[in-house]
Amino acid sequence: MIRTKSRLKFQTTMMLVLAVAVLIAGCGAKEENVKKKVENLPARIAEKEQINIKVIRKIGGDDHTAQFLAGAKQEGEALGFKVDTFSAQNDTAKFLDALEQAADSNVDGVIISHGDDPATVAAVKKLRDKGIEVVAFDSVGELADIPGVTLTSQDDEALAQYALDQLVKEQGEVANIIYLWVDGFPPMVRRNAVYKDTLVKYPGLKELERFGVASENTSVETQNAVAAMLTKYPKGEIDAIYASWDAFAIGAARALVEAGRTEIKIYGIDVSNADLQTIQEENSPWVATAAVDAKMIGAVDARLLAKKLAGEETPATYNLEASLITQESLKGASETVNLATLPDIIKGWGTTDAFEEDWMKALKAANAK
Repeated sequence: MIRTKSRLKFQTTMMLVLAVAVLIAGCGAKEENVKKKVENLPARIAEKEQINIKVIRKIGGDDHTAQFLAGAKQEGEALGFKVDTFSAQNDTAKFLDALEQAADSNVDGVIISHGDDPATVAAVKKLRDKGIEVVAFDSVGELADIPGVTLTSQDDEALAQYALDQLVKEQGEVANIIYLWVDGFPPMVRRNAVYKDTLVKYPGLKELERFGVASENTSVETQNAVAAMLTKYPKGEIDAIYASWDAFAIGAARALVEAGRTEIKIYGIDVSNADLQTIQEENSPWVATAAVDAKMIGAVDARLLAKKLAGEETPATYNLEASLITQESLKGASETVNLATLPDIIKGWGTTDAFEEDWMKALKAANAK
C-alpha cells in the first residue's frame, strides 16, 4: 500500500514536471514563431530568446511620470520585450540603487529619466562597460558624451518660448509677472535660459516674485507660496504667472481660484488629463500650456533602445517636438477635451514615426496576433 502511494505520488510529480516543460517549450515556440513571421528582422533581435529592459525614473508622483512609464512599457511590450518600470519618487539613493541593480542583472537595455548628477554619469558608464544599452531622457548633458548613449529631451527651448510668447501676445510687452521655476534640473536650466532672454528682449516685463521647489508636494507648496504672494499685491498689480512645470501651474491655479484672483493668467509647461480639465474649467486662470506628449516620449525612447539592441545607428541626442495648447482652442471642442481627444484639436499631437523602423512595425503586428 505504501509503495502504491509512493508510486502514485511519483507519477503525479512527473506529470507536473512534464506539463511545465511542455508549457515552457510552447512559449518558446510561440516566441520563435512570432519572430519567424517577420522578414528582415535584425539578427541581434531574432537570435535573442528574451529581451529584458528596465525603465528607471528619478522623479515621480505626477501624471507626466505615469504617462512616460506607460508609453515606454507599452511600446517595449508591443515589440515582444519584457519591460520593468520603476520610479524613485525623487529619492536619489533609490534611483542610483536601481541603476546599480540593473548593472548587476541580466538586463539588455535601460531607459533612464531625470538623472541629474555626476553619480548618474558614473552609473551609466558602468552600464555601458557591461554592454548594456542606454537611452536617457531629460538627464545631465554629459551622458551624451558616453559612447553608445542617446540623450533625449523635450524641446525645452521651444516649450519655454511658446509659453512666453503667448504671455506677451495676451498681456503685452509691459506686464508684472510671477516666475515659478526650480534650479538643478537640466530641462529647467534650458527653460530658464529662454526666460532670461525674454526679459532682455522685453524690458517691460517685470518679475515681482519667484518660487520653486521639487518635492512630492510641489503643487501644495506652490499653492501656499502663491497665496502668500497674493496678499502682498492687490488686484491690478500682477498680470500673469509663468509656470515652468505643470506641478507649479496646478498649485498656482488653486491659489488664484481660492483667492478670487482669476484675473491673473497662468502660462505653463507640460500637460496631463488633470491639467486639461483645469484649463477647461469655467473662469480658469490657466490659459495656455506648452507640452510634448509624455507617453510618446516613452515610446520613442523604447524605439531608440530597440535600435541599439538591433545594432543600428542612433544619434547622441534627440529633441521631441513641442506644441502649444491654449484655452481658446479647447473651447472650440464640442465635448471636454482629454489626452485621447487632444489630437482632434492639436494636429499631430501624440503621434510620431520617429525611429519606428519597418521591422518594428512588422514585429508589433506579429506580436499582436
